[in-house]
Amino acid sequence: MGKRTQVRRKLNKHVALPLTTARAIPSFRPMTRPNHLRTVFSVVPPTAALAVLAGCSSSKLARETDAELRRSVLNALQREIADAERSEEPRRLGRPTPNIAQLEIRPEHLELIEENFSTDADTVRLRDSTGAGENLAAALAGTNLMGQPTETVAVSLERAIQTAVANNLNTEFARYTPAINQATIAEAEAAFDWLFFGSAAWQDSSVPQASQGFGGSSGVIRNNSEAFTGGIGIRRNLTTGGSLSLQHTLGNENVESSFFGGAPTPNPAYSANFEVELNQPLLRGFGDTVNLANIRLARNAERSSVAQLRSELIRTITQTERAYWTLVQAYRELIIYSGLLERGEQVRDDIIARRVQDARQAQVADAVARVERRRGDVLRARQNLRRASDQLKRLVNDPSLPVGSETLLVPSDIPPTEEITVSLLDAITTAVAERPELDQALLSIDDSEIRERVARNARLPRLDLQARARLLGLDDSFDSAYDDSVATRFVDDWLIGAAFEQPIGNRAGEAAFRRARLQRMQSVVNYRNTVQAVVLEVKSALDAVITSHDLIEQSKLSRIAQGEALRSLGVEKELTNLGYTVERLNLELNQQESLAQAQIAESRAVIDFNIALADLYAAMGTALERARIDLIVPDANQLEPGESPMDYAVDPEPVSE
Repeated sequence: MGKRTQVRRKLNKHVALPLTTARAIPSFRPMTRPNHLRTVFSVVPPTAALAVLAGCSSSKLARETDAELRRSVLNALQREIADAERSEEPRRLGRPTPNIAQLEIRPEHLELIEENFSTDADTVRLRDSTGAGENLAAALAGTNLMGQPTETVAVSLERAIQTAVANNLNTEFARYTPAINQATIAEAEAAFDWLFFGSAAWQDSSVPQASQGFGGSSGVIRNNSEAFTGGIGIRRNLTTGGSLSLQHTLGNENVESSFFGGAPTPNPAYSANFEVELNQPLLRGFGDTVNLANIRLARNAERSSVAQLRSELIRTITQTERAYWTLVQAYRELIIYSGLLERGEQVRDDIIARRVQDARQAQVADAVARVERRRGDVLRARQNLRRASDQLKRLVNDPSLPVGSETLLVPSDIPPTEEITVSLLDAITTAVAERPELDQALLSIDDSEIRERVARNARLPRLDLQARARLLGLDDSFDSAYDDSVATRFVDDWLIGAAFEQPIGNRAGEAAFRRARLQRMQSVVNYRNTVQAVVLEVKSALDAVITSHDLIEQSKLSRIAQGEALRSLGVEKELTNLGYTVERLNLELNQQESLAQAQIAESRAVIDFNIALADLYAAMGTALERARIDLIVPDANQLEPGESPMDYAVDPEPVSE
């Protein structure tokens, strides 16, 4: 039984374990998430989608609009599953077993067909004829771009997916975003942290001043003074929208006057003051609904980025599996076309040998042309195999096998055709609950609601309250000044005030509110559109699964029938002289080509079935569970300078085996 691969936090113990994705899952009915599946982002069930639409407006129009939006979301879900609910019984797709009896072929002939006219038979025959043994791919692939013999590396589907999850560059890019958004949350929350501040100043001045002297005479005096002031305090923004500050200041002033001037008492003077100040909006900007909006938006952005990461992982897994099965098909087509070329060369030689009897030059030339056309098919199949190998390299991004490497990836897994159980209702409901795109659409609705509440508050007039009180102390020493302030000898600095402001017409506020409300309605339409798109993907994938499953039986019957035709022709060729006529040899060439196309169609049906299964799990949003991958996102505090989120993934093993 396969183990589970985990993309988890670095602080946790982790071990690289193999996957079992090379084996099809027997059923895709809704899966209960295991307790040990530690996902950061909780999926919102369909009915819980209404929670994000719960408005806080008190107007009748707003309440009616909110109710309409909630009904719109609920109807979007119910409408899509209404038809599927009429037939809740799942559909069983058994292991493909074609009705061979209708071909009326004897059992011993069936064995001969499988031994001589199947892709496996072509593989065995080519290994013998090329002397390549188990490394048939290297012999068939020819030389690489540098003109050297092709080197090959076997790769399994499980290893390809595991390496792609750990190394794919698109996935690595997406892994950064949750950590970035977590840092953004901390940044938004920091707006309400306490702020420490302080100041200090020293002033030395000599100011000339007019004065009255003795006997009524006038004169000019000079005021010399030295002053020092300093203070410290703390201040913070409140979630109610206001700000609170506490401040303590100290001062020292020493005044010296000229002969005609006088000095104040006490001199020097020492002051010690304590001040508390509160500024609070009462209408516009009041309340945590407005002032915590940035934090809530940042948290939604973090959740959305985790959903985006999950979506990127699903996409990477699905693309990797598709690329792997495409590589399998390309390899099989190379084997089929190579076998077809071998058979064609034998028939061509037979036709050339009959030139002395009844073969005309046109018939010989046609046989040669057919063989060369088959040789061209082999060359194109080689190219397709190399391209499929490079595409898989790009997705897995294995450091030991870069895209620029000329090493050819050769698939080691056989595409399975196991029994499965399907249900349209289960597939749709699972997709609605699991698809990260729907999570993001719901978060978009929540974001638009938050912005609407902020815009609703911004329509109110500005009415701000300001309150300030100071305890003052002044004496000939700091100790005495502190005693004065503590004893509240001087409490003569009180301030209570209010400021009012209202734009005439308030067009900007009303327009911003209308825009926010329309954007909220637009986000609901986007959710409905996303639901439709998800349902369409599920139906298309499920239809592809069923169709390709049926095609497996049909294509196998076709291949067996073509094999029987070629077998019968070969028997006639051996038992009668008529088998070696040019016409019969041309017929054999035609039958060979028909058999090759039937082999390709049979292989394509099996490959399409496995690709359709991968697409179905992706459409339902359960590709990670199918691949047994835990999504655990590291937070921003765990990323050290120069560290990559990829360091938190399981250490990947090389893609080669």
